[in-house]
Amino acid sequence: MRAIRARWTRSFNLAATALFLTSSCFHAHGAGQAASRDLPKLGRGINILGYDGIWEGGRNAPFRLDNLTAIKKAGFSHVRINFFGFKFMGEGNVLDEIVLRRLDVVIEEVLARNLIPVVDEHDTHVCQRDVSGCGEKLRAFWRQIAERYAGKYPALVFEVLNEPGGQMTSADWNSLLNECLEIIRRTNPARPVIAAVLNTDDIPVDDLALPADDRNLIVTFHYYAPIRFTHQGAPWSSTFSRIGPLDWGSPDDEAKAAADFRKMNLWAEKEKRPVYLGEFGVYERAPSDSRARYLSFMARSADRLGWSWAYWQFDHDFAAFDSTRQAWKPDILRSLIPPQR
Repeated sequence: MRAIRARWTRSFNLAATALFLTSSCFHAHGAGQAASRDLPKLGRGINILGYDGIWEGGRNAPFRLDNLTAIKKAGFSHVRINFFGFKFMGEGNVLDEIVLRRLDVVIEEVLARNLIPVVDEHDTHVCQRDVSGCGEKLRAFWRQIAERYAGKYPALVFEVLNEPGGQMTSADWNSLLNECLEIIRRTNPARPVIAAVLNTDDIPVDDLALPADDRNLIVTFHYYAPIRFTHQGAPWSSTFSRIGPLDWGSPDDEAKAAADFRKMNLWAEKEKRPVYLGEFGVYERAPSDSRARYLSFMARSADRLGWSWAYWQFDHDFAAFDSTRQAWKPDILRSLIPPQR
C-alpha cells in the first residue's frame, strides 16, 4: 500500500452522486459482463500476508492459515496475497525455492477453502524508486512464477505489480507492464492477470496501454482519498501522526469519491474491461463512526458498479481482524459485508 492524495474535480451535489451510483450500476454490470465473460468474478476480498513472517519460516507471523476459514465464513470470496518477491531473490535474481514452496502451500490452502488466490508482486518501494532495477527484477520474477504455475491452479490470478508510480512514468510503466504480460502469456496464455493504473493523484487510467487482443486482463486501482482522513494518526509519518480527529461522510465527501469512481467506470465501459478496487482502508486512529461510513460507502459503491474489491488489510495496521483475540473487528466487518437479513 502507498496511499495517494486525490486532486478533486468539482463536487456535485448529493442527488447527483446518488444518481450516478444508481444509474451507473446498470451500465457497469452490462459492460462488466461483456468484458469478463471468461474471467473469474473475484467479488469481495481482503489483503493478506504483506508484512507477515510466514515467508521467513514463521517468525513474527500473526497470520494463521486457519484464518482463511474465518475469511471464507465471513463472506469473502478471494484473498490478495501481498508477496515481496524481490527480497527472496539471490544471485541472478533467482527466487528462493524454499520460499516458493511456502507460496505453493499458501495458494493450496486458499484454494482448499474455495477462495480465489491473487498473487500480487508487492515491491512498490523498489519500483517507485529505481525503475531500471525494478524492471530487471520484475521480469525475472514473472519468468519464474509463470513457468512454475503454468498449467497449475487454474483459479490462481496474477497481479503484475502493486502501485507502480513514484519515479515511474506512464510510458515507463506501459513498457514494463507489456513486457511482463508477454512473459506471462508464453506459458499462461489464458491466466487472469491484474494490471494496475499508475498510482498517482489523478488516477490516469486513460494513459494505460493494454494489448487490445488480451481479454483476460483486470484493471486495478487503489483508493485512500482523502489521505488526511484515511491516514490520520499513522505513527510512521511525521505529518499524519499529528492529524486528527477528522470526520468523513458529508455530501461533498461522497460526491468527491463518486467523481473518481465515475472516471474509472466510464473508462471501463468504453474499453470493456473489468475493474478491481484492489485496496482501500482507514487507519485505526480515525473516529470509528467515520471509518465505518467510509468503508461502507467505498464497498457498496464498488458493489453497485460491478467491481471486485479487496480491503486493506486482514491484520497488522488498518486491521479488520484482531489476531490476539482471533476475532473480527465487528464494526469493520459490518461495514465491508453487511449481515444478511
